[in-house]
Amino acid sequence: MPDPSSVQLHQPGSEPGAPLRLWGGRFEGGPAAALAALSVSIHFDWRLAPYDLLSSRAHARVLHKAGLLDDDELATMLDGLADLDAACQSGAFSATVADEDVHTALERGLIERIGPLGGKLRAGRSRNDQVATDLRLFLRAHVRVLVASLAELETALIDVADRHKDAPAPGMTHLQHAQPVLFAHHLLAHVHAFARDVDRLRDWDVRAAVSPLGAGALAGSSLPLDPIATAYELGFTSSAANSIDAVSDRDFAVEFAFCAALVGIHLSRIGEEVVLWTSREFRWVELDDSFATGSSIMPQKKNPDVAELARGKAGRLVGNLTGLLTMLKGLPLAYDRDLQEDKEPVFDSIDTLLVLLPAVSGMLSTMRVDTDRLAAAAPEGFALATDVAEDLVRRGVPFRDAHEAVGRLVAWCAAHNCDLHDVDDAQLVEISAHLKPDVRAVLSVRGALAARSARGGTAPERVVEQLAELRAQVADQVTWATSGNL
Repeated sequence: MPDPSSVQLHQPGSEPGAPLRLWGGRFEGGPAAALAALSVSIHFDWRLAPYDLLSSRAHARVLHKAGLLDDDELATMLDGLADLDAACQSGAFSATVADEDVHTALERGLIERIGPLGGKLRAGRSRNDQVATDLRLFLRAHVRVLVASLAELETALIDVADRHKDAPAPGMTHLQHAQPVLFAHHLLAHVHAFARDVDRLRDWDVRAAVSPLGAGALAGSSLPLDPIATAYELGFTSSAANSIDAVSDRDFAVEFAFCAALVGIHLSRIGEEVVLWTSREFRWVELDDSFATGSSIMPQKKNPDVAELARGKAGRLVGNLTGLLTMLKGLPLAYDRDLQEDKEPVFDSIDTLLVLLPAVSGMLSTMRVDTDRLAAAAPEGFALATDVAEDLVRRGVPFRDAHEAVGRLVAWCAAHNCDLHDVDDAQLVEISAHLKPDVRAVLSVRGALAARSARGGTAPERVVEQLAELRAQVADQVTWATSGNL
């Protein structure tokens, strides 16, 4: 990878083999070494090369359609671009420290192959609309890879839930025992969050499918180009309606960074739960050795590093979003060099998620769940108190009174270190006239689970429905991710 700090001062129009620059005609000297080092972006934007070549082929055809390239020139141009593409993929051609950016490097490579004809490709476009197009193409392609990886994570969670669809567990609010739930219901809550992430990414793609190519530097082109034809060839659904907006808009990058950050937040939440579940205090699950690490000093340790890294990397993803928003907040229209800072945050967000998601999927799919311990913990903390209150409501007691009566029952049990079903008949009536001996009939975890049978509830039949619905959603996500035209 080129090192921007090693860029040398180059004078324009000098010896053979001098570095190519896409600007400089009105300058009598080259840029200072410090400016060159600051300006160079080839060390990170080189990964846009495949997309720059893709848009170059489309642009060449538009120049031909406009009569600016004859048939032979177009054929030579396309052959040269194809050869350059193959050379980039094989490593036979690569950027150098003398190349300012990906566009400069590829124009150099094309001219090396087809001579001065390669310079004609620059007509009617600017680096401003080129880079905006390249970044959209890059992100649209990688969003599909990201959705496929999210689908794998959702599938891992669904499979674990399916294997434990009958296992009761403590449901918590404020990290305190609240009401019993099925462990599968809890796991599927995470799947719904990740499914929304996929929905957001797919919705993002609709807005990102607008081509900036043809906007030029900011005002469009006086050449008879066809931006709509270029847009369609590149898989966009339309071309930009305003050339100034086309080159200055980075909403698509910010919105992607937001989607990525929210995925990170959801990964962090499940990571935090796994850290708790694997602790000695909980012992609800045990991680497979292949997705845990040890201590360099304490031989007994088994650390949930994947879960902890999921928490930690969420901060990185949020930081990328914050950096982009801050970079954009004071920019005048149209293009400003500040926009060079748009690429590294989104590249990093993609790279972070694509290494994190498979690790979290593997951790979850291989963890062992202690269903006996979960079941034993499900009624703890007076978790069936709400069932008693709702039973009173079914008997005609206003919920305000039922809540008060059961609250006093819980307070009595806490004071006497016993559970709800341990209170004798006489004491029940003494605590509240609403409390009858038959209230014990609802003090059952299985009964509490079965009773919550409305849509969205934790009843077993509702969980089975969720499993089927979510598997269908994930199948649709995979179809979308693998059927794109990019």
